[in-house]
Amino acid sequence: QVQFVESGGGLVQPGGSLRLSCAASGIIFSIYDMGWYRQAPGKQRERVARITSGDMTNYADSVKGRFTISRDNAKNTVYLQMNSLKFEDTAVYSCNVYIGGNLGMFNWGKGTLVTVSS
Repeated sequence: QVQFVESGGGLVQPGGSLRLSCAASGIIFSIYDMGWYRQAPGKQRERVARITSGDMTNYADSVKGRFTISRDNAKNTVYLQMNSLKFEDTAVYSCNVYIGGNLGMFNWGKGTLVTVSS
């Protein structure tokens, strides 16, 4: 059974930082491209960052230069370092195996809520 458990979210002021973690189980983590996604209230899910099995990264324009995705295959974990947070970054953040666009290969975990507020 594939499972993703996201953590690290919280309330942060604009300009602040958070580091999200996503622990995966039930898959051979190292062979998959992984993505971080977010869904704000009333909006569709969007992919914010992707990391390939070979550690190549790609970011949405809205987070480029502020977010950094990384992975630790020994821990089956993907991370998202978020700096210079903005109000519009408020969303539930989730991870999944990347298969293109805003889609994930497996069922979504509960995600972790990031709230940027003053």
